[in-house]
Amino acid sequence: MSIIDKLKWRYATKKFDASKTLSKDQLQIIKEAFNLTALSFGLQTLKMVIVEDKEIREQLIEHSYGQRQVADASHLLILCIKNDINDSDVDEHFNTVKNVRNTPDSILEPFKNGMKTTINNMSLDKKVDWATRQAYIALGNLMTVCAVEGIDGCPMEGFVPTEVDKVLNLDKYGLQSVLMLPIGYRAKDDMFAELKKVRKPISETIIEL
Repeated sequence: MSIIDKLKWRYATKKFDASKTLSKDQLQIIKEAFNLTALSFGLQTLKMVIVEDKEIREQLIEHSYGQRQVADASHLLILCIKNDINDSDVDEHFNTVKNVRNTPDSILEPFKNGMKTTINNMSLDKKVDWATRQAYIALGNLMTVCAVEGIDGCPMEGFVPTEVDKVLNLDKYGLQSVLMLPIGYRAKDDMFAELKKVRKPISETIIEL
């Protein structure tokens, strides 16, 4: 299939086949895709928690408004942001740039200092909002990669982050959950799988100047 055909094949899977599991190679592709997501400043403050443990995922159903995709999918991906973003995140990023590219400090320092100024001028609420928007970029990237690889998924905002954070003990990592993406394989009896996509004509969604 072409990539357009694969995107037409994709849908928000409502019922997963709990007997099917992703291979290690497929899971590795998901990990690499997340890590390669284009993010603001190239600053990788997002984390992805991969939950395979069925018992843990059963606990999360009640905090996900009863949506069984959380437990029945092969794996549950949870996109998380840091509780705060500060100078240490910027320093870590530029140390990595220096190690990978051997870029001189004389070139990096102005960019590093400028980034610190920008971030330090943000309120905590602004940082959370900014980081959350980065998580949506990662979600979109993961959904497309899954479609290309023939992996089903269901993007989810419908859960109680504070309760999910408690179950996963995310505070220990200085993280808070913002999005979920159960991934796996659609069940044969998921009635939504065969429904035609409902989209406006391209002429109504694209403006060409």
